[in-house]
Parts: sequence; structure tokens; C-alpha cells
Amino acid sequence: MKEFINENFLLQTETAQKLYHEHAKLQPIIDYHCHLNPEFIANDRKFDNIGQIWLEGDHYKWRAMRTNGVDERFCTGKDTSDREKFDKWAETVPYTMRNPLYHWTHLELKSAFGVTKLLNPQTAAGIYEECTAKLRTPEFSARGLMKLYNVETVCTTDDPVDSLEHHLALKNEGFEIKVLPTWRPDKAMAVENPKEYRAYVEKLSEVSGVKISNFADLIAALRKRHDFFATVGCKLSDHGIEEFYAEPYTQNEIDLIFNKVYGGTNLQPEEIIKFKSAMLHEGALMDWEKGWTQQFHYGAIRNNNSRLFGKLGADTGFDSIGDFTVAKSMSRFLDQLDKNNQLAKTILYNLNSRDNDLITTMIGNFQDGSVAGKIQFGSGWWFLDQKTGMEAQLNSLSNLGLLSRFVGMLTDSRSFLSYPRHEYFRRILCNLIGNDVENGLLPASEIDFLGKMVEDISYFNAKRYFEF
Repeated sequence: MKEFINENFLLQTETAQKLYHEHAKLQPIIDYHCHLNPEFIANDRKFDNIGQIWLEGDHYKWRAMRTNGVDERFCTGKDTSDREKFDKWAETVPYTMRNPLYHWTHLELKSAFGVTKLLNPQTAAGIYEECTAKLRTPEFSARGLMKLYNVETVCTTDDPVDSLEHHLALKNEGFEIKVLPTWRPDKAMAVENPKEYRAYVEKLSEVSGVKISNFADLIAALRKRHDFFATVGCKLSDHGIEEFYAEPYTQNEIDLIFNKVYGGTNLQPEEIIKFKSAMLHEGALMDWEKGWTQQFHYGAIRNNNSRLFGKLGADTGFDSIGDFTVAKSMSRFLDQLDKNNQLAKTILYNLNSRDNDLITTMIGNFQDGSVAGKIQFGSGWWFLDQKTGMEAQLNSLSNLGLLSRFVGMLTDSRSFLSYPRHEYFRRILCNLIGNDVENGLLPASEIDFLGKMVEDISYFNAKRYFEF
């Protein structure tokens, strides 16, 4: 019987072990999509205890705790101590067996703190004290953890109205790890609530210095902020969308729609779709002009529990997988850009695994030979960033595309302890390839090429693709 979380965790063959230990493990981390708070990096935040760094804002853990019968005050409660929350998480951990949280929890304990005990109510006190003592040393600050995990570049997620003051501070300081912003203009197209939308547009007007009274002004303001993001090192955009929007529209229609929502009138469903179509297209043109990479995370149904959304707000663990029909609209969106040679490098992330083969065949339609892997099938995202989801994504990309040109893994996380997700991915990747070699599905004589392929997927493809 194999030991849990040993050096060959998830590596079932000698070839897999060789690929991981001699190739994947040695590569730095490029975390090109995350939700880290740049202020924490700029100020080199010190964490008071393991409960704080683990449970502050982690909706993955909150969902598991609620499912295990833990009261909400131990998840998001303001008057509950970090220690109380940690103890409730420790009670929950044994019940997460076969959930990726069980693997992630123990990988993080071992890789960051050297703790090899299983977390449960009996070990909770000792693990809390041991990890908290280390967190209170300089080596375990926000920056210290990034260095510990050999992080080279991170790209945060930032709204067009953000000041980017912390990115600028890090840039001016010359911090050795690149901390770059990512353009996330979701609120600029969120016209479902006219009152909230007008407030956002007024904020955009303020920070851009552009007086916004019509759609052309809106685009001018966004373009000015887009230019500013570029000066701070931004090279990627990101869009969180339910589905792709590519409805035909006229400029006059979009002008009237903007005037209507800006004036406080609720839009009809078809008007919302046309406006979002226009906004996605305009944003894609800006990205293409600058040579940025555009990312699309689609397929989530957000804030399903209206009662708890009203109480706790967004990003607190009440989102799920949607079943949107996207192939035709995705194709139209990409084709509208490609036919004018204005399609930027693009990464598509699905949340419903039924779309894996859809995406891998779709990206093949728009590869043009200008860049290796110009259109990418993004790594398993959110509910799919677990062993089965990653393997399914890797297998689909292998069967219908070129796995060798894949730009690899990201954390999509708010936590400085989430970097073992890269290790998890790399082990799964090496195991898939290693098993193929051992089973005669790939030639053992090409082990050197396969080793370089693993290095590329783990690091070099992303470095070249994003030009970091």
C-alpha cells in the first residue's frame, strides 16, 4: 500500500516519476490568472495564523463546510475567531475524502509547512500551532510564500476603474517577481441593473477623465484605461461571461440601448444580448491592437441562492455549472474578428465538461500559423480543476489538438497557499504521459522529447505565449 502524499504521489509508473522529478518539478511558476489581492503583495502581508490564510475568502472550503453541517458563522462570520473557523474546517476535512480539497489541504500542509500529519479534530491543535508559528516568521509572508513556491510571474484580476497603485508600487520598487494586472471589464457590460450600471459608468468617467454621455464616450473611456493598464505591464484581458454574445447589431441600436440603460430604464433580454455583443467585440479589438491575450471564462450560473446572496454577497460559494448552448455564438464571435485579421491570442475556459470536445474542435478552426497554439483550450477551471476534470481536459486536447502547445496551469485563487495546484497539475500531466509510455502508446525512445514537452507545458509555453 502506497504512502499518502509521498514524493511519487499520483505518479504511477517509473516514467511518470522521471518526467515529474527531472522535468516538471524544476520549472518556475507562471500563474497567469489568479485573484490575489495586489495590496497584500505590495505591503508584504503577514498572516496571523493558518485559519486566516486558509479560510479568509475561500468559497471552496465554505461550500464543503456548509455541506458538512457547519453553521455559517464559522464560514463567513465576522465575530467568529480564526481558530474557531479552523477547528470547524479540521472537523470537515476527513469528510472531504475524494474531493480535491482533501488533496489540496494536505499538499499545502506538506509543501509549505513540512506537516505530514492528516488534518482532523485530533491533530488540529498541533497543526494550528505549528503552522501559525511559521506564518509569523518573515519567510512566510505573502512575498515569502511566492518565493518559496518559485513563482516567477502572477497576473491578478483588475477592473478598468482600479487605480493599479499597488502594481505601480511593485513595479517602481523592482520586486523580483512580476506582478501584472489583467483587464477584467465585466462591470462595463453588466447592464442588467440600470442604477448600478450608471454608478459604474460615472466612476469610469471620473477615473478616465472622459465625460461619458453616449456609447462612443464609453468606449473612449475604456480605451483610455486600457492604454493605462498597458503602461503598467498588462498583457491579458479576462471576461467572466455566462455565454458568448455575437448577435448582429447596428451602431444606432447600440447607441439607443446605452442611452436607455444610462437613463435608468430596464432593458429587454434581446437588448442586453446585443449590448454585450458590441462590448465583447469592442474589447476584443482593443486587445488585438495591443497584442494582448484575451481570456473567456464562460458557463457559470452565479448567485443561485438569492437569500444568502442578499446576506453575504457575491463570490461566497453559491455558484454552479450552467448548461448554455454556445457553439454557434462562440464561432460567430471568433469569426467576426478573424475575417478582418483582428483575432487576438485567445484562451477559452469552459465550466461544463460536456463542452471539452466542442472547444478543442472550435480552437482548431481559428489557428492561423502565426503563433503556435494561438487559440488555446484553457486548463480545467473552477469545478473542473480537479484530477478527473484535468485529465478530461488533457485527453480532449490531446485527441483533437496539440497538447504539446498547451500553456498549462493557473491557480484562479485568492490564496497564497494555492500554488500546489501547479504541482498537482504537473503530477497529473506526467502520470498521463508516463502511463502512455509504459503501455506502449508513446515511444520510450522519445523520452527526451517528452521531457521537453512536459517542461514546455509546465512553464516555457506560457512564457513564450504571453511574452513574459
